[in-house]
Amino acid sequence: MTLSAVSGLAPSLDDMAAMAEAAFARLPAPFRQMTGHVMFRVDDFPDAETLAALEIEDPFDLTGLYHGVDLAHRSVLDPETHPSMVFLYRRPILDEWAARGDVTLEELVSHVLVHEIGHHFGLSDDQIDAIEAAVD
Repeated sequence: MTLSAVSGLAPSLDDMAAMAEAAFARLPAPFRQMTGHVMFRVDDFPDAETLAALEIEDPFDLTGLYHGVDLAHRSVLDPETHPSMVFLYRRPILDEWAARGDVTLEELVSHVLVHEIGHHFGLSDDQIDAIEAAVD
């Protein structure tokens, strides 16, 4: 248990990163292996450049983001690109968690992480939602 959990304070960036790492570790081994080399990063908010590129005005509207070339569009002939990254945005996740009240913070972090990994696999939001609905 982290200091944040004991003291009632909002989890830190490191606390949320630990939740994401634990969520990733709980995924089935074949899924983790297919994910390959993806870096995970937790920030408080997306930067202004990201929000502008996505045409998002309110930084609380983005809980996570996959950045990179998804597996469906990669080729061994392509030049090496920057590593794929999954960003989790702490403050929007905390805001959504507080507003919902029907899931644990760990469940929400796991949901956002899996959703963004789905984008790494080249899946659309609708495809990811359909998979999640079939699992629930």
